[in-house]
Amino acid sequence: MGLGPRQKQVREYRGQMPSPGRPSVAWREDRVTFWAAIGRGAVTEDAAAAAGVSSPVGFRWFRHAGGVNPGLPATVSGRFLSFSEREDIALLRAQGKGVREIARRLGRDPSTISRELRRNASTRTYNVEYKASAAQWHAERRARRPKTAKLAGDERLREYVQQRLSGAVCAVDGRPVAGPQGAHWKGRNKPRRGDRRWVTGWSPEQISNRLKVDFPDDESMRISHEAIYQALFVQGRGALKRELVACLRTGRALRVPRARAKQRRDGMVTPEVMISERPAEAADRAVPGHWEGDLIIGLDRSAIGTLVERTTRFTMLLHLPRMEGYGVESRVKNGPALAGHGAAAVRDAIAATITTLPEQLRRTLTWDRGKELAQHAQLRIDTGVQVYFADPHSPWQRGTNENTNGLLRQYFPKGTDLARWNRDDLDAVAATLNNRPRKTLEWRTPTEVLNELLMSIQDNGVATTG
Repeated sequence: MGLGPRQKQVREYRGQMPSPGRPSVAWREDRVTFWAAIGRGAVTEDAAAAAGVSSPVGFRWFRHAGGVNPGLPATVSGRFLSFSEREDIALLRAQGKGVREIARRLGRDPSTISRELRRNASTRTYNVEYKASAAQWHAERRARRPKTAKLAGDERLREYVQQRLSGAVCAVDGRPVAGPQGAHWKGRNKPRRGDRRWVTGWSPEQISNRLKVDFPDDESMRISHEAIYQALFVQGRGALKRELVACLRTGRALRVPRARAKQRRDGMVTPEVMISERPAEAADRAVPGHWEGDLIIGLDRSAIGTLVERTTRFTMLLHLPRMEGYGVESRVKNGPALAGHGAAAVRDAIAATITTLPEQLRRTLTWDRGKELAQHAQLRIDTGVQVYFADPHSPWQRGTNENTNGLLRQYFPKGTDLARWNRDDLDAVAATLNNRPRKTLEWRTPTEVLNELLMSIQDNGVATTG
């Protein structure tokens, strides 16, 4: 089928353009809104909702950009047509208005409107049908001016970077050492508690600065560490394959926006429950009833809870069995932790265990920053125990509990499945520790010291009532 005069004129003006696909579902303003929300620390779903697009679109934008804000300006220069102006052009064109009339109404030069109608009309036809969405799509696609990435254009530099990043590990004599095979990279973070492939593993910053040492007089052998990171994380930067992110120390598949990284994962910890607010009597161990707690973690997300009384060193263990459906049912977002040590399970286990003690021995509980005690407010209501949290990265503030956990590792070594043990097994181990003499207790056992305290509490109670 031959071309008409008008179709030949359009082809001569802009050439035959293969269609790059359907128009985008959102424009620059939407992407700017999306990345602004990401910059404030919002999760991808919330950022997509703020931009007015679906969650899959937001996740695709985030993944294609490698978690890196592309830095789009909020608005284009006024010398370029905006999407709203293109909508007006399409509407006036449909009403049969001429080029000069449209230009006059928009306050633009007629040549601008004429060029817009020819250049940004639909792609696959030549009758110059003008739609605002297709025109905006063409304009944004044509506005891209991608530069060739430095690593893509310099093979020598690329080989240097790749060798330091993913090169083989060698013995002292230069013989390659295979190491473990490692899991196949599936676009996710490194495997948890699994083998990773052995590589040279220089960081991008080490590579960038070492270039100045190895090539002091060759200015072409220079690249910033940020350029290396972008070559790894950002799709379309070329040069380095995405799976090489597994060679980084973190093994992270996507970069974490800075605002997200600064967010505290322990938002349930407020100033009034910090260890600095704990009564002074808990620090000198003179008054019993102040406890320290934590979890010891085993294989396949198994866990055992530990409670240790500061004065007597008396230990109680929390049985945290896996819930029905663990390993079979898929994980439900914001659903119960099937591994057995979610916030609700830990709260119930502590309440069931500590309420077996007299009220005088239930004063405070000091925990680390784990999310498993996010329901500490309800725990305080259920048991009357005031919960406090230690400072970040300060295990010495819970030294009694940390030392006890070290003793428990004799019975529950790291890397073993702790879900094997039932309630009776945990009670037996706890009884073993509680009947072991302690130097700090003048070689008495925690059970003996606790019994003395209970007898003292009972006697005082009888004397008071008399």
